[in-house]
Amino acid sequence: MKKIDVPMLLLALLAVFCFMLVAVAISYKAYIWSFVILLLGFSVMGFGFTLKRKRRMSN
Repeated sequence: MKKIDVPMLLLALLAVFCFMLVAVAISYKAYIWSFVILLLGFSVMGFGFTLKRKRRMSN
């Protein structure tokens, strides 16, 4: 069984949570907050992809 990479798992969960918050913000018609949270979600996802690429290059 493979070892679980906890920091990457937490980043993935944070990205999913951001996208869930976008849905909540849209339901409350807080469109500015939904846009901000959407950008935050994409930033977290991009940061995770960057970390993954750096880890692969170092191995």
